[in-house]
Amino acid sequence: MNAMHLDLNLLLVLEALLEERSVTRAAARMGLTQSALSHALGRLREHIGDPLFVRGPTGMVPTPRAEALAGPVHEALTTIRGALDSRPFDPSTARGVVRLGTTDYAAFVLVPGLTARLRAEAPGLDLHVSSIPSEGITELVSGAVDVVITRPLGGDVRGGLYQQVVFEDDFLCVLRAGHPAADRFDLDAFLAWPHVLVAPRGQTGGVVDTVLATRGLARRVAVLLPHFLVAPHIVAGSDAIVTLAARVARRLAEPLGLILRPPPLALPGFTMAMVWHERTHRDPAARWVRERVMEVGSAS
Repeated sequence: MNAMHLDLNLLLVLEALLEERSVTRAAARMGLTQSALSHALGRLREHIGDPLFVRGPTGMVPTPRAEALAGPVHEALTTIRGALDSRPFDPSTARGVVRLGTTDYAAFVLVPGLTARLRAEAPGLDLHVSSIPSEGITELVSGAVDVVITRPLGGDVRGGLYQQVVFEDDFLCVLRAGHPAADRFDLDAFLAWPHVLVAPRGQTGGVVDTVLATRGLARRVAVLLPHFLVAPHIVAGSDAIVTLAARVARRLAEPLGLILRPPPLALPGFTMAMVWHERTHRDPAARWVRERVMEVGSAS
């Protein structure tokens, strides 16, 4: 393909199709007829030398070549739009979608506050939250999400990625009111009762078990769960104990009349970070959203 002969408007067509996965919706978005957009797609296929999209049961399905072009094309168009648009970002009039990738834990901590901020300051911005595998690097690079909340990447930070610590957390033990161990919650009491373990990946063992193992000790995990929201309800109706992130434990304990106790062994705390890709690093809207995430994390 000779880039000198490429109509750059065709890149806008490609971007619209990649995001809409429908000729009808992409045409409406660009203010074109379906016939005009189909003709543009034909020209684009000829330039690229690839079908780019094939019909699937739910719409247009991108080929591997189209998927490979998604990130570079989006980044290039974002740069061009930024260069041509000298207007300052105004959240009160902004329109668009903020795509956040995270775990249910970080969503529980941040999304309510972030939603309130958007509603008050940027009512035209919609928030789409999705679960991500591991650190979400692939989703950031592809443009599927704008921001990921995850554990700090540490030595795994790659070129083109940025990160910033949002908040820190530690652990609390949650018990039902009137639990026999509530008044004397020492290590012996902790080990004497069954436990609920929240393991998102379905694997036994967690930070508590790791620390216990260093002492040659073990606890009985009676219930293994993939999500934390049901754990307090199990505790409320049993003598089981659950150890949760403190920000979650404090919010869930009061409505169920549960009591909180510091763990009777030293558990390491943890940090949650915000990660983003260089394609949105200088974007005023994305920067504004990241600032709101930081504010919510500090206040939560």
